Amino acid sequence: MTPDFLITSLIVVASPGTGVLLTLAAGLSQGARASAVTAFGCTLGIVPHMAAAVLGLAALMHTSAVAFQGLKILGVLYLLYMAWATLKEQGALNVEADGTKHSAGRMILRAVLVNVLNPKLSIFFLAFLPQFVSDADPQPLARMLELSGVFMALTFAVFVVYGLFAAAVRDQVVSRPRVIAWMRRSFAAAFAALGVKLALAER
Repeated sequence: MTPDFLITSLIVVASPGTGVLLTLAAGLSQGARASAVTAFGCTLGIVPHMAAAVLGLAALMHTSAVAFQGLKILGVLYLLYMAWATLKEQGALNVEADGTKHSAGRMILRAVLVNVLNPKLSIFFLAFLPQFVSDADPQPLARMLELSGVFMALTFAVFVVYGLFAAAVRDQVVSRPRVIAWMRRSFAAAFAALGVKLALAER
């Protein structure tokens, strides 16, 4: 395990994206436990992309315009749905002091979908992981799985930190309706912006 891999992975994981946004929203809306569950779901959402990269399916995604565009469209639609639901107080940021709690299964499913429906993540694994696997490595598959596991562990740890921070300021947010309204609009706009960014993404 090289320091370059750890540093690069940490930068990628910590960069704001859909997973970070969803985890922050969970922490603000339902507290520390919900943010940890969401972080776990986001981490699980990495598994299909990791499997695709290891099995070479990501290469097909990279070369097939139809496959890439199909998954991209689904991802864009889901992000726009998240934006709409958040704005309508039914989505990721439903901050109420005594609001109905979402089940762990629902939170995990939503987090998994956010990452699964992002084709850029598969291509990231295809381009990123092989750089840290030597041609002379006697077990390249095992090495890829090891690096993927480390990346997933970093993802979970960093997202939990984001979520705990959000949960720590939750009481201050809940007690200020104007702040809730502003944050709801901000999160909805952020989901929409990420959807537009994905729509404009090229292979």
